[in-house]
Amino acid sequence: MKWTISYYDESVEDAVLALPCGLRGRYFRLADLMIDNGANLGGNRTKHIEGDLFELRIRGKEGIARVMYCTMVGKRIVMLHCFTKKTQKTPKKDLKIAKKRLREVK
Repeated sequence: MKWTISYYDESVEDAVLALPCGLRGRYFRLADLMIDNGANLGGNRTKHIEGDLFELRIRGKEGIARVMYCTMVGKRIVMLHCFTKKTQKTPKKDLKIAKKRLREVK
């Protein structure tokens, strides 16, 4: 059974679709890998943040983007928050949004 990917709400899906072309293409490539292989892609592509919160790490010519996600029972991946990274550390505001949404879906 393959994994499924869903979005917290339309704003997350819209944020993913609004990524620059190269980052959006990489997102869809990694999303396809997640559907086939599961939420942990290993290497430098996914990272555990804390608890049930993970991030999909997307890098391209246009910059760096992150999509925070969690996994659910039944091989479901829920994309919680998408943002473009501008600093070395993950902004607290974006982390707070992802944690709040995680609590709501769990």
